[in-house]
Amino acid sequence: MSGKKRSKKGTESLEKQIQIHKEKLKHAQEKGDLGLTNYYEKEIEHFERAKEKLMRRIMPKLKRKK
Repeated sequence: MSGKKRSKKGTESLEKQIQIHKEKLKHAQEKGDLGLTNYYEKEIEHFERAKEKLMRRIMPKLKRKK
């Protein structure tokens, strides 16, 4: 598998993780658990940065979504 394909699969996986954590964040906010809410917000932020890093590998600068 080429590096480009691997990076693309990695971004898809990160997107799934972001969605899962957003749902967990919603439930934590409904319960009023501040510690868990902060944890999920940081995790989502981390996944988004990792996804952006992989996207830089895949696409040239002009074609990237903002």
